[in-house]
Amino acid sequence: MGSEAAMAPEWASEACIMGIDEAGRGPVLGPMVYGCLYCPRSYQKTLSTLSFADSKTLKEEKREELFEILKANDSIGWAVDVIDPKELSSKMLKKNKINLNEISHDSAMGLVDRVLKMGVLLTEVYIDTVGDPGKYEAKLSKNFPSIKFVVAKKADSLYPVVSGASIVAKVTRDRAIRDWVLDESADNIHRKFGSGYPGDPATKSWLEDHKHSIFGFPTLVRFSWGTCSSYFKGGTEVLWESDLDEDGGSNNNNGKRQLKLNNLGFTTSKRRTEEIESSGKGRSRFFQARKLEHLTHF
Repeated sequence: MGSEAAMAPEWASEACIMGIDEAGRGPVLGPMVYGCLYCPRSYQKTLSTLSFADSKTLKEEKREELFEILKANDSIGWAVDVIDPKELSSKMLKKNKINLNEISHDSAMGLVDRVLKMGVLLTEVYIDTVGDPGKYEAKLSKNFPSIKFVVAKKADSLYPVVSGASIVAKVTRDRAIRDWVLDESADNIHRKFGSGYPGDPATKSWLEDHKHSIFGFPTLVRFSWGTCSSYFKGGTEVLWESDLDEDGGSNNNNGKRQLKLNNLGFTTSKRRTEEIESSGKGRSRFFQARKLEHLTHF
């Protein structure tokens, strides 16, 4: 998504600058969005007169107004990377875990790579830091040696090009949350989830109302967040076949029963499971809605 959907701008062959920032790193709900804004270096002074500022300091109406202004400006390009909650949690919980800083770095580098492949001559890139600024800058420079990188704390309040990127990211995330289509079909599901931040009472209440002892949370939730664990102290624990050794004992070396989000669920005998699956009765609406079938042979 972004202005790259069209042809590369006429000024793409000029020396250009880019700003990169994110929105939604901390919330337990919704996607994390990385946004970038780029323009010719010759437009840099004009850019500073467009009233761009750190998106967190602006009201929603002002952010929306500025976003429409930059979209209509032929001297500005922009792009976003929307990382949905399921992708975030899957990467953070898989066997070879990818932490949030690495995900953030990969997203930022992906935006740089995408704009370069459009044919835009990037010479300088300004980024709001994630982690140690020096190490992050060295990592970026190693991957893109022809570009000068400036990585700084509060870059969104120091550099107008990053302020613009901050607006792109924030408005994109706000719209994604506002237009989010809940896949789940529970009768009591609602959208009064507040800001999505773990400390928000409305968000806490929504998480409590929408937890499921077997299937966890709706797909809007980043289930890898530590915030989620406390909601499943009384959840149902599953003993997976892959966790058993040949004698039926647990493969867990420490012998402790660990309550993890990916261990929640129910158990039943294989024969009984097959009977239920073949009849289609007694199945959760989660499986019915997705037309999921139980596989006995691979």
